[in-house]
Amino acid sequence: MSPSTSKLENKTNRPFGMRDKLGYLFGDFGNDFFFILVSAFLMVYYTDIFHISAELVGTLFFIARLWDAFADFAWGRFIDTRKATKHGKFKPWILRMSFPLVLSGVLMFVKIPGMSDGFYLAWAFVTYIVWGTLYSTVNIPYGSMASVITADPVERTTLSTWRTMGAMLASLIINVLGPLIVFVDNKMDADRMFMAAVLFGVLAIACYIGCYKLSTERIVDQPNTKQNKNFGKTMKGLVKNKPLIWILIASLIFMINMMLIGTVNAYLFKDFFNNTAMLSAIGFVQAAVVLLATPLIKPLVARFGKKELAAAGMALAGATYLLLYFLNDISSLQFVIISAIGMFAMGLFNLVVWAFVTDVIDYHEFLTDMREDATVYSIYSMARKIGQAIAGGIGGYALGAVGYNSTLDVQAESTLNGIYGLATLVPAIIYIVIFFILMFLYPLNKKSTIQLSAELAERRKK
Repeated sequence: MSPSTSKLENKTNRPFGMRDKLGYLFGDFGNDFFFILVSAFLMVYYTDIFHISAELVGTLFFIARLWDAFADFAWGRFIDTRKATKHGKFKPWILRMSFPLVLSGVLMFVKIPGMSDGFYLAWAFVTYIVWGTLYSTVNIPYGSMASVITADPVERTTLSTWRTMGAMLASLIINVLGPLIVFVDNKMDADRMFMAAVLFGVLAIACYIGCYKLSTERIVDQPNTKQNKNFGKTMKGLVKNKPLIWILIASLIFMINMMLIGTVNAYLFKDFFNNTAMLSAIGFVQAAVVLLATPLIKPLVARFGKKELAAAGMALAGATYLLLYFLNDISSLQFVIISAIGMFAMGLFNLVVWAFVTDVIDYHEFLTDMREDATVYSIYSMARKIGQAIAGGIGGYALGAVGYNSTLDVQAESTLNGIYGLATLVPAIIYIVIFFILMFLYPLNKKSTIQLSAELAERRKK
């Protein structure tokens, strides 16, 4: 190692185990109570309650997510220059910032009666951008924490799986109960939406506290002043980090797809199928199939590797949604049943994606001899935020392009067909592109990941 490299201490007070898995699960459980709530319902709330045009909502989402992308990186650099406390380097920030984060989330769904359209537009811009910024202050330390809970590649894959389980549990609750709470006669109710935001906000706070109490940071980086200021070396390492670059691209495209599906599904079942109750069904199926896939991940990764498993999942998901596109005269129930295959396949990628991130953090250390968990994670998170920005913009503009009009009780047939294409053909294309990226461009396969972990373990002994 170079002289400027900070040494890593490993805490030995308690071995990695179920408590850590549950603690890490609670983190994304809390995150996604609002993240999924926003993804599923905020655009409908803005178009149907605030009566903001879909194109303008798309502009808001695009601007906010671009801002968040840079906020992620700034916050990651800030975290990496902080000294670890007796409770860890990352955990304290999760607890500190969770309360203002949840409060800002609730405020997004407040409608003050009798105000002008301009006021509602301004309220949407301010509260949404504030919420997104505060989300970075919790999510960056949470995501970075995985690489310091354990150094073992298999245990990190387990953490990724449990993190996704937390997200799926939140998805199950919100996507199943949410439509039943917020829609009345296929129309969103403002008071019910606010009630749902308060309820999920309280649950989110409870989850963040659980994450703080149950998780243990074992790898403690002793900060070095020269390292913290060596931004040029950091950037050179990031540019040379091919695994990071390709997983960034794959994750950005994947996030575009997830956000687009989350946005369009509400309109698909509300307008195309005229059956918002089936939103609960697809929400249940999405969570259920991923939870069913969960126990398969560890043995499949051990046998085939993360890269190989994720690529296979993307190929199957792409084929499923392409089939749905051509079956455009099916019922809402048939759509849910067939899409379950695609959601299961998508889950194979989603359950291991966070383990990819810990691998590229290790690769950054391999290249630079610097441990910069939060900085590298913030770059990854930035890519996801850019994906969200693009998806938010595309979602709003695409709905506008196919002719969606919130003032109409029944949309035109061409609009309905356009919504169906957005929900099926676009995801099919995206999943196939991700398959090619993982299979032919992402360089860390099973063998090289094991070698990387062993090499770093030897370096840290010196």
